[in-house]
Amino acid sequence: MATPPPPPAYGAGAPQPLTPSDEKLWATLIQVGGLLFGFLAPLIGYLILKDRGPFVRAYSATALNFQLTLLIAYIVGGILTLVLVGFIILALAGILNIVFSIIAAVKANQGEWYTYPLTIPFVK
Repeated sequence: MATPPPPPAYGAGAPQPLTPSDEKLWATLIQVGGLLFGFLAPLIGYLILKDRGPFVRAYSATALNFQLTLLIAYIVGGILTLVLVGFIILALAGILNIVFSIIAAVKANQGEWYTYPLTIPFVK
């Protein structure tokens, strides 16, 4: 009596590609996660999903770049609150985060490509 072959090791092999609808879902969730959790949601999404499809990779990379750019704006704004102009920078960065993250989430849900304006490209 032969024994069945052992199952493949956890994480063995290439990750399975996502379906187009799953890619749209994850891309949308990454945009909303960036709005709620800053750069952490796009970073986690990029690290986990970057090899699962071109659409979700592009959206996670652009969201991560945008959130890192906003992080820089928040740090500069926080420092410049000592001279009061920082409050304006912080308010504008917060408004840009809300507006552009919602636009990106809607575009991702529709399956359209979107690039955030005013973004420094850290991740490609």
